Amino acid sequence: MLVVFVGLIFVVIGLIHFYLWKRLVKDPLPGKRARRIGAVVFVGLAVLAPATLIGVRSGALPWLAWPGYLWIAVMFYLLVTLAVLEIPRLALTLAWRSRRRPEMEAATVSTAPSAGQGESVLTAEKPPTGGDGDKPLTGEKPGRGETPGSNDKPGIDRRLVLARGAAIFAGLTAVGVTGYGVRTALGGPRVDRIQVPLAKLPRAMDGTRLAVVSDIHLGPLTGMNHARRIVDVINSVQADIVCVVGDLVDGSVAELGRFAAPLADIQSRQGAYFVTGNHEYYSGFQEWVDEVARLDVRPLRNERLEIGGLDLAGVNDLGGAESGDPPNFVQALGDRDQSRPVVLMAHQPIAARDAAPFGVDLQVSGHTHGGQMAPFNLLVKLEQPVVSGLGKVDGVPVYVTNGAGFWGPPVRVGAPPQVSVIELRSPG
Repeated sequence: MLVVFVGLIFVVIGLIHFYLWKRLVKDPLPGKRARRIGAVVFVGLAVLAPATLIGVRSGALPWLAWPGYLWIAVMFYLLVTLAVLEIPRLALTLAWRSRRRPEMEAATVSTAPSAGQGESVLTAEKPPTGGDGDKPLTGEKPGRGETPGSNDKPGIDRRLVLARGAAIFAGLTAVGVTGYGVRTALGGPRVDRIQVPLAKLPRAMDGTRLAVVSDIHLGPLTGMNHARRIVDVINSVQADIVCVVGDLVDGSVAELGRFAAPLADIQSRQGAYFVTGNHEYYSGFQEWVDEVARLDVRPLRNERLEIGGLDLAGVNDLGGAESGDPPNFVQALGDRDQSRPVVLMAHQPIAARDAAPFGVDLQVSGHTHGGQMAPFNLLVKLEQPVVSGLGKVDGVPVYVTNGAGFWGPPVRVGAPPQVSVIELRSPG
């Protein structure tokens, strides 16, 4: 099954690059030499994309990270832009054809030979020649008295202009959007503030602030300053509780342990807590659970603890089941005092469907990156019930933070990195 999936990915990547070559090279560049050079370039780029996804994740080809991921982002926005441009391209092409058809029909009628006009038949069958008598004058432009329909060249010129204009527009758009996205992704996370009422919250805990951060994704493109910027933002909000809801890393402790060191400087009144995300299970989850605990961020491993009049629970990520470390909602939420409010930390928003029977008052999650690269957020909606912000899943309020890092391309468009501050409010 895995082989079939990987094969399908290669086919899709190949088809995308063929389409890009056609629209960016074949259509706007009629010369055979230019097309051949472009074909070689796009074959190389078609190899670069999967090589980056496989080589960087496995650690075998870390040097591919920057060029490979940047090309994947540019490729994505080239594809989106050119796909949108297909609509006006088709409309213009149909309009031109509808205008040329009556002209061509009129030209055919006017040049059709009548009976006995053998000379006209000979003239129609033999193209006019140049001065040397053997080269047709196919490059001549129609005279002032001729209609565009009497020669097919003007239609071809219009299509060429359209193809070149679309290629230039798509290229500038893709590079510009990617550049903006890189700047956004590599900048400091923004603070998103929201108030959430909890019916059972004691008045003494009214105004309790949770700092929620997810998807930091320490990896080959981040470095130590990435975690330092995030920790500085967390500390600036003076939270009561800090919730790190998974996907902290993309690599082993040996590779990235030094990048995670700033987490030890997180400040909060009631502590910092951590649950695993799916990427921890690609990176040696047990050693990261131990490392996070060493940095004084407490892992919640299908467990619950009391913080004043509030219960804080955490479950392992749904992806942990494949690694023998599944979530256990009964262990984390069962047999609790139902008169107390409970906030559940779970990496994926969809986990709320399993948490709903336990009367969870609020779930905080990440995983979606807010879509990371619009309009990809529309596809994320097909997998997760909430992509960004506050929503409800089977009656459970679920807040999803955009995440503070990035996965794959160092690009964020329409979903800036976040540290979210949730202020819990008691009734009355």
